[in-house]
Amino acid sequence: MNNSLIDKYNIPGPRYTSYPTVPYWDNAGFTLEKWENSVIRAFNESNEAEGISIYIHLPFCEALCTFCACHKRITKQHSVETPYLETVLKEWDLYVELFKNGNETSAKPKIKELHLGGGTPTFFSPENLRILLEGIFAKSDIAENPEFSFEGHPNNTTKEHLQTLYDLGFRRCSFGVQDYDLKVQKAINRIQPFENVENVTRWAREIGYTSISHDLVFGLPHQDWEKMESTIRKTMELKPDRLAFYSYAHVPWIKGVGQRGFDENDLPSGEEKRKLYENGKQLLEELGYREVGMDHFAMEHDDLYQSMLNGKIHRNFMGYSSSKTLLMVGLGMSAISDSWYAFAQNEKTVEDYQKRVAEGIIPVFRGHMLDAEDLIIRKHILNLMCRLETSWDTQNFVPEIENSIEKLKEMEEDGLVEISENQIRITEKGRAFTRNVAMTFDLRMLRNKPETRIFSMTV
Repeated sequence: MNNSLIDKYNIPGPRYTSYPTVPYWDNAGFTLEKWENSVIRAFNESNEAEGISIYIHLPFCEALCTFCACHKRITKQHSVETPYLETVLKEWDLYVELFKNGNETSAKPKIKELHLGGGTPTFFSPENLRILLEGIFAKSDIAENPEFSFEGHPNNTTKEHLQTLYDLGFRRCSFGVQDYDLKVQKAINRIQPFENVENVTRWAREIGYTSISHDLVFGLPHQDWEKMESTIRKTMELKPDRLAFYSYAHVPWIKGVGQRGFDENDLPSGEEKRKLYENGKQLLEELGYREVGMDHFAMEHDDLYQSMLNGKIHRNFMGYSSSKTLLMVGLGMSAISDSWYAFAQNEKTVEDYQKRVAEGIIPVFRGHMLDAEDLIIRKHILNLMCRLETSWDTQNFVPEIENSIEKLKEMEEDGLVEISENQIRITEKGRAFTRNVAMTFDLRMLRNKPETRIFSMTV
């Protein structure tokens, strides 16, 4: 990759798990009543045909990883498990009642996709996870060929965790590896031996999981290509079906993020970081992986790669998915929900979340109602993030897109995109700058550019 391109395009930018992005939500125009109405609309339009998605945020971790920007609560007290899960089930009851009241046929929610994220889902005991999920399923139907997945920490995921979740219908699991070098692990306070990752991967295969994913991160403190290559080659010894190859998002200015466990000078430069990505991508492709969207790689047999070939890949707050539902309900502290017509985020502390649910209120504290323009731009950005191209006609054209095209002409000169009469396509050279291309369509950000830095760097 040309270093001049890195210098030119390495700017702060969103990862686009939504549009509008959270900093540009119109919270003033959002109310709980509007949110509930949008949920009912999405449920009635889609539940019978495609089902819904559920994301459950399980926020507890026993130790703070200093690279992590997730909403979490650090504790070694496992007495927090039961009261938290009881609250999640009460929140689900509130949504089930909402579906019932807004639907003349009183149809049960049909779960197509379910993901346990965190935090550390495997902080919770297998028995408590079983109680949680059986409580969710008791008031639901399960769609045909559901996609159930969870994130596991290699240090505390047991064979019992894996068997319990498999028996409940889970077929995909993801393990956070980040890097195998001990110096890097110490800097990010995430020390886990290769043997632990090997064990959970082997157990998952023996039990019958069909898609095992490992998360690697480039751009961490003290990383260089020698360390990154070693991590990738160790990973290949285990041959996971998928890989997330994330760029480290350094956002220490966000309240509650523990990214001060190392010196800024320990981080690779923009040029060094891009080398980690370019070399890593090349090595992964040599080893049989195919790039899917942005940051993700999969073996050709994996359904994420197959869904990309079939044009069915989707992106939301859970990342890339091989299927799409109109309605995604986020349960738990800080979880974000998506009704397609609106976004809503739950209270961001355990105490506030539990208090609102105890009062019998769906615990959202902010959100955004998408207007007609938002819905058009959202589709374009989703197309770019998932298919690396987008097109428009009179039905999905916004006049300001003409300004976007003008901005993209410079990218076209740099070989990052190809522009035709009513289509933009990201080239192979431009894949590394997908976020930059999407930013040219982000009308809310272009009209109100941030005065302070609110996003991580795109490179």
